[in-house]
Formats: sequence, structure tokens, C-alpha cells
Amino acid sequence: MSDNRHSIGSLLGAAAARAVPVVRGVDERQLGGATPCSGYDVRELLNHFFDVVVNFTELAQKRPSAFAEKPDYLGTGDWRERFADEADRLVAAWSAPGAEDGTTGHADQPARVVGRMVLLDMTVHAWDLARATGQEFTPDPDAVDELAGVIGDMAPAARDAGMFDEPVEPRPEDDRFERLLAATGRDPHWA
Repeated sequence: MSDNRHSIGSLLGAAAARAVPVVRGVDERQLGGATPCSGYDVRELLNHFFDVVVNFTELAQKRPSAFAEKPDYLGTGDWRERFADEADRLVAAWSAPGAEDGTTGHADQPARVVGRMVLLDMTVHAWDLARATGQEFTPDPDAVDELAGVIGDMAPAARDAGMFDEPVEPRPEDDRFERLLAATGRDPHWA
């Protein structure tokens, strides 16, 4: 593993610090709106984002995930603050000693690879929600560096699993993050 700044826990902490304000900024009246994430409106994407955070917390602890269940995280209570709490749990789980060691998940993948998956979701879904709800979003540069270095390896399997659409051709002037979005099948200039 590289220095602590590039540990999954540290990277997720910086990504969560940028994602949580976006979730808090979603207005109830925006829940039916479209998003750049294919097949999801804002409400569905928020529920998916919650599900990712909750399940990847379990995976950090080498426990089974429950992705097959589809709870409505927005159904009761203050879902914005619950998301913040769940994001804190995710960061703590991936910051714990041993979280990046060994394997985890149903496919028994290297834990750091699984950690990069949730880092990608934390970064890209925050952008999706910000774009869909008219908010500003700037990703953590260290997260972008980490993900840009592995997106080429992650994308084919993610496409095969139906998690990514076909890549979008980036514009010559696109920055690293916009190219990362394009690799996931998103239009980085979606409006």
C-alpha cells in the first residue's frame, strides 16, 4: 500500500467530504428529475448511492453484502443526515487496520480493488447528483488520480455487469475527471 494519503480510507474520507454536501443539497422537489446516470432518476440514484455506501461498509469488514435487497432509504426520517452518518461509517470501515488486506465480496476480489469501486461510486455519483440538481461539484484530485490510473482495468468488467454504459468519446479539451466520466459511459457535459 502507498502512503496514508492514498489509502482507500483517506481517499474515501476526502470523497465523502465532497459528496455529503451534494446529498444534503438535494431538494425534495428534485427527486423525480433525470440524472446523467443511465436508468436512474434522482430518487433512484439516491437510493442506489445509499445502498452502495451501506454495502461497501460491510465489504470493508469482510462481511457479506446485501445488494439484492432494494430498501427505500428515503422513505422515513432525515435521509440527508442518515446518508452523512452512513458515509462516516464507510470511511471508518475502510480506514480500519486490515480493510485493504486480503479479499472481499462475492467474487472474492482483492480488497483494494473493491475499495476503488466504492471510491468510484462516491466520486461519480456525487457528480451525477450535483449535475442533476444544479449544484457545483469538484472531485477530490487524489481520488481522480487513483481512479484514472485504474479505470481502464475496471471498465470492461463493469460494462459486462451492466454497471457502465458504452464509453463516450471525450472532447480533446476534457480534463482527467471528464475523461473518467466518459469511460463510465457518462456524457461529461450532460445538462
